[in-house]
Amino acid sequence: MSAQIADLGAEAERQLSQHLWDPTEEDAALARKTASGLAEAVGEAAAQERLPVIDRLEHLREALAVLAIALARIHGPLAWYLAQSCTALSPVLRWRALPADRQSSFGTVVPSSSDLADAEQAVRRLHTALTRAAAGTAPGADPGSGSGSGSGSGSAANSGAAETGTDGREGRSDI
Repeated sequence: MSAQIADLGAEAERQLSQHLWDPTEEDAALARKTASGLAEAVGEAAAQERLPVIDRLEHLREALAVLAIALARIHGPLAWYLAQSCTALSPVLRWRALPADRQSSFGTVVPSSSDLADAEQAVRRLHTALTRAAAGTAPGADPGSGSGSGSGSGSAANSGAAETGTDGREGRSDI
């Protein structure tokens, strides 16, 4: 999973650096919000590894929920990126932490420690990539040059704050 997310991140960085994808203010605000949600769901490696499998799995499912909610609120390149990220992380949906016999487990499997660590690393990579996309830049690029609309990352940050409601959800007037 982590390798798939790294490949998606590299593609996003290429598109950003070549200005094939210039995130809008709405893209930037949602990318920041999604990155924040991913960071809340899956913590640093050492902390995650100390948790019981059931808690680690819960955190990974929360990360998928963050992605799904973000995907429902956007269209265009960011939506495509989030959709492919969900697909890469989809094996998490087949995992279980509780014992069950094969015939009553609906085809779910218990993940190995390395499976969990790989999925958690994938979420961390995705967090980093979304943070970069929110800035509209690839690594090493000028953060102010990523948007073709002439708005810098400061206005995108203000826009994101203004659109977030008291419930923590981003408001949308077009849905």
